[in-house]
Amino acid sequence: MQAMQYEITLPADYDMRIIRRRVATKGHLLDRLPGLGLKAYLVRERGHAASPVNQYAPFYLWHSAEAMAGFLRGPGFAGLSADFGRPPVRHWLGTGLRLGPARDLTPRTATRRTTPLPDGADPDQALADALAGLPDRPGLHSVAVALDPNRWELLRFALWEQDTAPADEDDTAYQVLHLSHPELDALAAGAEAAR
Repeated sequence: MQAMQYEITLPADYDMRIIRRRVATKGHLLDRLPGLGLKAYLVRERGHAASPVNQYAPFYLWHSAEAMAGFLRGPGFAGLSADFGRPPVRHWLGTGLRLGPARDLTPRTATRRTTPLPDGADPDQALADALAGLPDRPGLHSVAVALDPNRWELLRFALWEQDTAPADEDDTAYQVLHLSHPELDALAAGAEAAR
């Protein structure tokens, strides 16, 4: 499993309705994309949920590096790059995925937390702790954990059914405009089997 995110920070006076319209008209295009576990179409709006910025920041879970690379070389990402400039793309090695009690509901918010892995820490234990550290709270749609071995950083990404994410101060909170999840169940089953 591969996790991926790019963040497009927009001007403070940017009309975020433009992003909302873009997602409303194009979001469904990935609803059946082979190799895609999920794409959460995420935004942050300045002044909403304590966000200091306007930002479009989609988050993806892919079955493989090949599926991710195919998307980055394809027409969808080329179109985004033509409209906003080619953004830097962060990616992590996905190590765990768990579906929560609200997995059949539409997520409205998301949280992302990145944490440096301390020197000498056991990466396997840290990743297991990160996944277990988010119990099956009401409203939890799904949670994924991943590792950036370049920065030795842990990622925990969670989707929530609530209008306001239960974010801690170390979390970045997002609004979810749309969720494409063509192979989420298969990805979760594969992550469970790998544990």
